Amino acid sequence: KARFPLHVTLRARAGLPPFREQAVGAVVRGAVAAASRETFRVVHFSIQRDHLHLVVEAHDATALARGMQGLAVRVARAINGLVGARGRVFRERYHARELTTPRSVRNAIVYVLMNARKHGARLASGVDALSSAPWFDGFTPKLARQAGEPPVRAPRTWLAGVGWRRRGLVQLGERPRD
Repeated sequence: KARFPLHVTLRARAGLPPFREQAVGAVVRGAVAAASRETFRVVHFSIQRDHLHLVVEAHDATALARGMQGLAVRVARAINGLVGARGRVFRERYHARELTTPRSVRNAIVYVLMNARKHGARLASGVDALSSAPWFDGFTPKLARQAGEPPVRAPRTWLAGVGWRRRGLVQLGERPRD
């Protein structure tokens, strides 16, 4: 349903370089930035070693399917071009879960933006540079936003834009629940 954002996970197949390597992360971020359309938007993301976490909005099931297919193709072409390979990058389609309450959206935002901590990454600045966190305005204390064009789109749903804030802003030290 268009009024609900979704938490989406894309898992990579074995044998690829880690997505968190600088060059790979840069091309994945570029693919994520180019994937949003009028009917499909990536509003938050994080790049992990072998998977991606996203919070997306889509007008309907068809827009979600086409948007995710387009994103997966963009990421696959970018990574294959970088490493000189061909073929599949993701081992399966995507897993998506509708976020229907302010609490579920806030939990998903924390899970996505702070996921590097769950996987043991040390974040010198407090935020993950391989995510949309540097452009996120919902942290407390407030951070200076990253300069330049954000790789994500502003949310249009009430839940992803305003509703989640009723559950409190995200603390810099928060960790996602397992």
